[in-house]
Amino acid sequence: MKWHRPPEYYAASRWRGTRALDGGAALINQGIHTVDLLLWLLGPVSEVRALAGTLLHAIEGEDVALALLRFASGALATLEATTVAFPGYPRRVEISGTEGTVVVEGDRVVAADLRAPAPGLVSAGDEGASSAATAVVADATPHRRMVEDFARAIATGGTPPATGGRACAASPWSRRCTRPRPGAAWRSHEHGADGPAVEVPSTRTAWWSTSAASSRAAA
Repeated sequence: MKWHRPPEYYAASRWRGTRALDGGAALINQGIHTVDLLLWLLGPVSEVRALAGTLLHAIEGEDVALALLRFASGALATLEATTVAFPGYPRRVEISGTEGTVVVEGDRVVAADLRAPAPGLVSAGDEGASSAATAVVADATPHRRMVEDFARAIATGGTPPATGGRACAASPWSRRCTRPRPGAAWRSHEHGADGPAVEVPSTRTAWWSTSAASSRAAA
Protein backbone atom coordinates (compact mmCIF):
# COMPACT_ATOMS: atom_id res chain seq x y z
CA MET A 1 0.00 0.00 0.00
CA LYS A 2 1.94 3.01 -1.29
CA TRP A 3 -0.34 5.90 -0.45
CA HIS A 4 0.31 9.61 0.03
CA ARG A 5 -1.03 11.98 2.64
CA PRO A 6 0.19 15.62 2.65
CA PRO A 7 1.40 17.24 5.90
CA GLU A 8 -1.86 19.20 6.25
CA TYR A 9 -3.79 15.93 6.40
CA TYR A 10 -2.26 15.36 9.83
CA ALA A 11 -1.81 19.01 10.88
CA ALA A 12 -5.50 19.83 10.36
CA SER A 13 -6.65 17.05 12.67
CA ARG A 14 -6.38 16.57 16.44
CA TRP A 15 -6.37 12.78 16.22
CA ARG A 16 -4.70 11.69 13.00
CA GLY A 17 -1.27 10.20 13.48
CA THR A 18 -1.52 10.17 17.29
CA ARG A 19 -0.95 7.11 19.44
CA ALA A 20 -3.79 7.85 21.85
CA LEU A 21 -6.55 8.61 19.33
CA ASP A 22 -5.42 7.08 16.03
CA GLY A 23 -3.48 4.15 17.42
CA GLY A 24 -0.62 4.87 15.03
CA ALA A 25 -0.78 6.01 11.41
CA ALA A 26 -0.03 4.36 8.06
CA LEU A 27 -0.45 0.73 9.11
CA ILE A 28 -3.08 0.93 11.84
CA ASN A 29 -5.21 3.50 9.96
CA GLN A 30 -4.88 3.11 6.18
CA GLY A 31 -3.06 -0.24 5.96
CA ILE A 32 -5.37 -2.06 8.37
CA HIS A 33 -7.83 -2.69 5.52
CA THR A 34 -5.17 -4.52 3.51
CA VAL A 35 -4.22 -6.50 6.61
CA ASP A 36 -7.87 -7.49 6.99
CA LEU A 37 -7.94 -8.58 3.35
CA LEU A 38 -4.82 -10.74 3.77
CA LEU A 39 -6.30 -12.43 6.84
CA TRP A 40 -9.51 -13.11 4.94
CA LEU A 41 -7.60 -14.60 2.00
CA LEU A 42 -4.79 -16.45 3.79
CA GLY A 43 -5.99 -17.10 7.34
CA PRO A 44 -4.44 -16.22 10.72
CA VAL A 45 -0.87 -14.98 11.09
CA SER A 46 1.52 -17.03 13.25
CA GLU A 47 4.72 -14.98 12.98
CA VAL A 48 5.71 -11.41 12.13
CA ARG A 49 9.00 -9.60 11.67
CA ALA A 50 8.45 -5.87 11.25
CA LEU A 51 10.20 -2.54 10.86
CA ALA A 52 8.38 0.78 11.22
CA GLY A 53 9.43 4.41 11.28
CA THR A 54 8.28 8.02 11.02
CA LEU A 55 10.33 9.28 8.08
CA LEU A 56 8.51 12.33 6.71
CA HIS A 57 5.52 13.52 8.70
CA ALA A 58 5.61 15.32 12.06
CA ILE A 59 3.44 12.72 13.82
CA GLU A 60 3.73 10.21 16.66
CA GLY A 61 2.67 7.23 14.56
CA GLU A 62 4.46 5.48 11.73
CA ASP A 63 4.34 6.74 8.15
CA VAL A 64 6.25 3.70 6.87
CA ALA A 65 5.79 0.10 8.01
CA LEU A 66 7.29 -3.07 6.55
CA ALA A 67 6.54 -6.63 7.64
CA LEU A 68 7.36 -10.23 6.81
CA LEU A 69 4.46 -12.53 7.62
CA ARG A 70 4.14 -16.26 8.18
CA PHE A 71 0.59 -17.59 8.22
CA ALA A 72 -0.66 -20.60 10.16
CA SER A 73 -1.33 -22.25 6.79
CA GLY A 74 2.39 -22.00 5.93
CA ALA A 75 1.92 -19.17 3.41
CA LEU A 76 4.50 -16.36 3.44
CA ALA A 77 3.87 -12.69 2.63
CA THR A 78 5.44 -9.26 2.64
CA LEU A 79 3.52 -6.14 3.61
CA GLU A 80 4.32 -2.49 2.96
CA ALA A 81 2.20 0.39 4.24
CA THR A 82 3.16 4.04 3.80
CA THR A 83 1.65 7.50 3.46
CA VAL A 84 4.81 9.12 2.05
CA ALA A 85 4.73 7.72 -1.52
CA PHE A 86 3.87 10.74 -3.67
CA PRO A 87 1.57 11.01 -5.57
CA GLY A 88 -0.03 7.85 -4.17
CA TYR A 89 -0.71 4.55 -5.91
CA PRO A 90 -3.64 2.09 -5.72
CA ARG A 91 -3.40 -0.59 -3.07
CA ARG A 92 -1.87 -3.66 -4.68
CA VAL A 93 -2.14 -7.28 -3.54
CA GLU A 94 -0.34 -10.07 -5.40
CA ILE A 95 -0.99 -13.72 -4.57
CA SER A 96 0.95 -16.58 -6.15
CA GLY A 97 0.09 -20.21 -5.53
CA THR A 98 0.14 -23.65 -7.10
CA GLU A 99 -2.47 -22.67 -9.70
CA GLY A 100 -1.04 -19.30 -10.75
CA THR A 101 -0.98 -15.63 -9.79
CA VAL A 102 -3.72 -13.07 -9.18
CA VAL A 103 -3.08 -9.32 -8.86
CA VAL A 104 -5.56 -6.91 -7.27
CA GLU A 105 -5.23 -3.13 -7.53
CA GLY A 106 -7.64 -0.98 -5.59
CA ASP A 107 -10.83 -3.06 -5.53
CA ARG A 108 -10.45 -4.89 -8.82
CA VAL A 109 -8.54 -7.84 -10.26
CA VAL A 110 -6.12 -6.48 -12.87
CA ALA A 111 -4.32 -9.73 -13.73
CA ALA A 112 -5.10 -13.43 -13.39
CA ASP A 113 -2.39 -15.68 -14.81
CA LEU A 114 -3.78 -19.11 -14.01
CA ARG A 115 -3.03 -22.64 -15.20
CA ALA A 116 -6.76 -23.06 -15.73
CA PRO A 117 -8.06 -19.78 -17.23
CA ALA A 118 -10.99 -18.11 -15.48
CA PRO A 119 -12.79 -15.86 -17.99
CA GLY A 120 -14.35 -12.75 -16.50
CA LEU A 121 -12.11 -12.66 -13.43
CA VAL A 122 -10.21 -9.56 -14.60
CA SER A 123 -12.36 -6.45 -14.23
CA ALA A 124 -12.30 -2.98 -15.76
CA GLY A 125 -12.53 0.37 -14.01
CA ASP A 126 -10.53 2.16 -11.33
CA GLU A 127 -12.68 1.70 -8.22
CA GLY A 128 -10.70 2.10 -5.03
CA ALA A 129 -7.84 4.00 -6.68
CA SER A 130 -8.74 7.49 -5.41
CA SER A 131 -8.01 6.62 -1.77
CA ALA A 132 -4.31 6.39 -2.61
CA ALA A 133 -3.93 10.17 -2.86
CA THR A 134 -6.75 11.62 -0.77
CA ALA A 135 -8.74 10.87 2.37
CA VAL A 136 -11.94 12.06 0.69
CA VAL A 137 -14.28 9.15 -0.05
CA ALA A 138 -15.22 9.73 -3.68
CA ASP A 139 -17.16 6.47 -4.03
CA ALA A 140 -19.08 5.17 -1.02
CA THR A 141 -20.24 2.04 -2.86
CA PRO A 142 -18.13 -0.41 -0.78
CA HIS A 143 -19.35 1.19 2.44
CA ARG A 144 -22.95 1.01 1.24
CA ARG A 145 -22.57 -2.69 0.42
CA MET A 146 -21.30 -3.40 3.92
CA VAL A 147 -24.20 -1.53 5.53
CA GLU A 148 -26.71 -3.27 3.26
CA ASP A 149 -25.25 -6.67 4.10
CA PHE A 150 -25.36 -5.85 7.83
CA ALA A 151 -29.00 -4.74 7.56
CA ARG A 152 -29.84 -7.89 5.60
CA ALA A 153 -28.30 -10.07 8.31
CA ILE A 154 -30.42 -8.35 10.98
CA ALA A 155 -33.59 -8.66 8.92
CA THR A 156 -33.07 -12.36 8.16
CA GLY A 157 -31.38 -13.42 11.40
CA GLY A 158 -28.25 -14.35 9.46
CA THR A 159 -24.56 -13.60 9.97
CA PRO A 160 -22.71 -11.04 7.84
CA PRO A 161 -19.43 -12.19 6.24
CA ALA A 162 -17.60 -9.40 8.08
CA THR A 163 -18.42 -10.04 11.73
CA GLY A 164 -17.10 -8.00 14.65
CA GLY A 165 -14.67 -10.75 15.57
CA ARG A 166 -13.23 -10.94 12.08
CA ALA A 167 -12.93 -7.17 11.91
CA CYS A 168 -10.94 -7.08 15.16
CA ALA A 169 -8.47 -9.78 14.08
CA ALA A 170 -6.22 -7.39 12.14
CA SER A 171 -5.68 -4.93 14.96
CA PRO A 172 -3.56 -6.79 17.59
CA TRP A 173 -0.65 -7.81 15.41
CA SER A 174 -0.70 -4.51 13.50
CA ARG A 175 -0.08 -2.75 16.83
CA ARG A 176 2.73 -5.17 17.60
CA CYS A 177 4.45 -4.18 14.36
CA THR A 178 4.53 -0.48 15.16
CA ARG A 179 4.30 0.14 18.89
CA PRO A 180 7.17 -1.49 20.84
CA ARG A 181 8.15 0.84 23.68
CA PRO A 182 10.00 0.67 27.02
CA GLY A 183 8.19 -1.51 29.52
CA ALA A 184 5.64 -2.74 26.99
CA ALA A 185 4.50 -6.32 27.47
CA TRP A 186 3.59 -8.08 24.24
CA ARG A 187 1.47 -11.18 24.47
CA SER A 188 0.97 -14.18 22.24
CA HIS A 189 -2.38 -14.52 20.45
CA GLU A 190 -2.24 -18.23 21.22
CA HIS A 191 -2.34 -17.66 24.98
CA GLY A 192 -4.67 -14.65 25.00
CA ALA A 193 -4.47 -11.53 27.12
CA ASP A 194 -3.22 -13.49 30.17
CA GLY A 195 -0.45 -15.35 28.34
CA PRO A 196 3.32 -15.06 28.92
CA ALA A 197 4.81 -11.64 28.20
CA VAL A 198 8.31 -10.15 27.97
CA GLU A 199 9.70 -6.63 28.27
CA VAL A 200 10.83 -4.94 25.03
CA PRO A 201 13.43 -2.18 24.63
CA SER A 202 12.82 1.18 22.96
CA THR A 203 13.01 0.22 19.29
CA ARG A 204 10.62 0.03 16.40
CA THR A 205 11.96 -3.21 14.97
CA ALA A 206 9.93 -6.08 16.33
CA TRP A 207 9.51 -9.83 16.15
CA TRP A 208 6.79 -12.01 17.56
CA SER A 209 5.44 -15.48 17.08
CA THR A 210 2.28 -17.11 18.37
CA SER A 211 3.87 -20.55 18.35
CA ALA A 212 6.78 -19.44 20.55
CA ALA A 213 4.44 -18.24 23.33
CA SER A 214 6.54 -15.09 23.66
CA SER A 215 7.51 -11.90 21.88
CA ARG A 216 10.72 -9.96 21.75
CA ALA A 217 12.19 -6.94 20.01
CA ALA A 218 15.12 -7.17 17.64
CA ALA A 219 18.25 -5.12 18.25
